[in-house]
Amino acid sequence: MPPSTDPAGAELLGLLLAGIERELPRAIELRHALHAEPELAHAEERTAARVASELPLACEPVSGTARLALVTSGEERTGAVAVRAELDALPIRERTGAPFAATGETMHACGHDVHMAALVALVRAAHELRASLPAPLLAVFQPSEEAYPSGAQQLAEGPLASFAPAAVVAAHVHPEIAWGSVALDPGTVNASCDAVEITLEGEPSHGAYAHQGRDPILAIAELVVALHGLVGRRIDPLHPASLTVGVLEGGSAENVIPARARARVALRAYRHQDRLALRTLVGEAANGVAAAHGCRARVELAAGEPALVNDAHIVARARSLLARAGFAGAPEWRSCGSDDFAFLGALAPSAMAFVGLDGVEGFVVRPLHHPELLVPDAAVSAVAGTLAALYLAAASGPSDDPG
Repeated sequence: MPPSTDPAGAELLGLLLAGIERELPRAIELRHALHAEPELAHAEERTAARVASELPLACEPVSGTARLALVTSGEERTGAVAVRAELDALPIRERTGAPFAATGETMHACGHDVHMAALVALVRAAHELRASLPAPLLAVFQPSEEAYPSGAQQLAEGPLASFAPAAVVAAHVHPEIAWGSVALDPGTVNASCDAVEITLEGEPSHGAYAHQGRDPILAIAELVVALHGLVGRRIDPLHPASLTVGVLEGGSAENVIPARARARVALRAYRHQDRLALRTLVGEAANGVAAAHGCRARVELAAGEPALVNDAHIVARARSLLARAGFAGAPEWRSCGSDDFAFLGALAPSAMAFVGLDGVEGFVVRPLHHPELLVPDAAVSAVAGTLAALYLAAASGPSDDPG
């Protein structure tokens, strides 16, 4: 990463990092409390209240459990840089053995507890320096990143739009990226994601007299194979896309042909035209396979988040500031993962960074959403520092030198 050509920005970054360092004990304590009491999407009441209680300024409740907090030296609401963290957890039983582990069927298995604690630390540090901030900092504590309806979409179409943010930024921990490094690349870094539910209606029959029925189980088994061939044969292999059949349901007895069978499918793509093509292809395959087996298909689409596209200016500025903060640049990191943060990109230029975990002392590498994933406390500092760099980069304005 090249050195920054903005000494003032670098100086303010140093002050923010020093403030974050002072806030770390309190932030880590908050992280433990949030981790121990996770809540699912749109039900994050205690989580939101606890986060709000840790902030040094008024916190506005919006869109259910969402919370907005504006750090500014005056009354200005517009032109802020919005910095997002997620409130919700996942329906997973924790197996980390941590002293602050959750005990029920819900778990922070994606690092959201760390993101929240890091943003609180940044807000507290920025509040002390509010007279020197280059732009207001709008902390966005967003519900329902993990489930539909999307919390980010609700905010983008409602209360967040009224702030007219100048930019939107976020950071996410990642276990496959090296500790001490941050992956931050321009352009598309995450795929769009749509959910499709396919129901095949047949005619029930006794298994001994299968010819008298129309078997939706056989039809849906063939459909699963057909669907997985779509990406490899109908989408340009130079452009990332994926299809996953994650749920199959049908039948209640081994000797009965049921009336219906159901599949739930996730579609992901980088390009908008591929996203639209996959939607069409899935419908064609479902209807074609169903007809071949004398069944009928019903296809229901739940449109999810768009592809996540990082703004090149924010990336260039943030890379130089991250280098000054002591972070190494990770190799290019893009994936077919998805994040509803992409909805916020409709409001303003946006960027998401991925903060590495692999190699930090005591960390056992596990995938995101794994019941044994325990993000180390040290990540609170790393995420907060990354958010500080992103905030300052976005606050620099498009006309400033990108370094």
